Amino acid sequence: MKVLLGIGGTDDSMTALERTVDRAIEAGDDLTVGIVDNPAAELSREEVETRVREVLDAAELDAEVRHLDGDPGSALVHLSEEGGFDEIAIAGGETSPMGKIRIGSIAEFVLLNSHVTVSLIR
Repeated sequence: MKVLLGIGGTDDSMTALERTVDRAIEAGDDLTVGIVDNPAAELSREEVETRVREVLDAAELDAEVRHLDGDPGSALVHLSEEGGFDEIAIAGGETSPMGKIRIGSIAEFVLLNSHVTVSLIR
């Protein structure tokens, strides 16, 4: 399966990176990591790329790493359609005190606008 992982430098996206890399190894997925700008991110794009490469190298997984410009959600949806991806994996979803899931604006946009399967990694 051809998987696009969108990450933007939050702690959740770093967790999604590790989980998606593990799954890609198990399933033999073709993984591409799309780094997007996320205003809520603690890390810069360069720090995100460094972390991505460290995780990929440690797992001995060869994956393409791309920097996506513009609106993060739109960029992920556009790349998934143009690149023929089967799935978009993104971090998202916190449980509220009432037990309901809350998702960020990027994840919401991708979920509502993607024509391919979207997996929320929590």
